[in-house]
Amino acid sequence: MAHFAKIENNLVAQVIVAEQDWVDGLDGVWVQTSYNTQGGVHSDGGTPLRKNYAGIGYIYDSVRDAFYDPRPYPSWALNETSCVWEAPSEMPDDDKMYTWDEDTTSWVVFEKRI
Repeated sequence: MAHFAKIENNLVAQVIVAEQDWVDGLDGVWVQTSYNTQGGVHSDGGTPLRKNYAGIGYIYDSVRDAFYDPRPYPSWALNETSCVWEAPSEMPDDDKMYTWDEDTTSWVVFEKRI
């Protein structure tokens, strides 16, 4: 069994687990995806497949042969190697929680509101 993503207008519409022979009989475009692949790395040390595991609403880029999520913010850029969106600056590495502020294009401390 393997995971397959149904592609409609370059977007993932559905993800299923099935045998290749069964998927071959389905209508539409189906592309295999790997549950163990994230950021171009296979978690079990195997060969990564299509950069990232497909999720509903993800983009399938046939030129890169890769799945990636929609751009979270206009200022973020797609890392061509991992196909993961990256902020213009790295999030601070301390014990605080941060959220991205697109207006200032910077990380701000996340404040819990009650």
